[in-house]
Amino acid sequence: MALKLPRTIRLDPSDTFVYSRAAEPGEWAVTGTFLFFGADVARLSGKQRQAFRAGFLGIDSFGWSTLVVVTDATVHDRAAAVDRLAEQLVVRCGAPDTETARAAAEEELEFAQSLCDHPPNTLIAVNRTSEQAGTRECFRTLHRKASRLEPATAFRFVEIDGEEESTEKFDLLALAGRQN
Repeated sequence: MALKLPRTIRLDPSDTFVYSRAAEPGEWAVTGTFLFFGADVARLSGKQRQAFRAGFLGIDSFGWSTLVVVTDATVHDRAAAVDRLAEQLVVRCGAPDTETARAAAEEELEFAQSLCDHPPNTLIAVNRTSEQAGTRECFRTLHRKASRLEPATAFRFVEIDGEEESTEKFDLLALAGRQN
């Protein structure tokens, strides 16, 4: 079985507006739910509330991403992600020692890995809610439709019968106000 892990992805700039710190695209990610342990979720507001409701935690930046993408990984990638998360747990979360942090990081990566039982490039979103029994997480996958696999283009040239070929040339950079 191939090793797959979630990576943060940014399809548009919205994460930079909705989270206090957005994850950088391409970071290994975990759910990050542990950061809300013991928090009064009902009192969260704004960007903190959005992170609780729909964020994945980027391991390097400790920033949030609305989506992650299933990505092939190596054993070395996974080990490096565990090491980096353990380091972050000590520095940012006050884990008592590296050994304790490493055990927690291993558990977080194991769960993140379990979410990736999908083909590479599958997008995953999370929805968290607070219930009496605790935090409930629902994950959904977003798959590309076959019709969307064709590359998108900004321009299409159409040949029209009976029209003379134009010799006029356009400098698109100049039209956009930029110089070559």
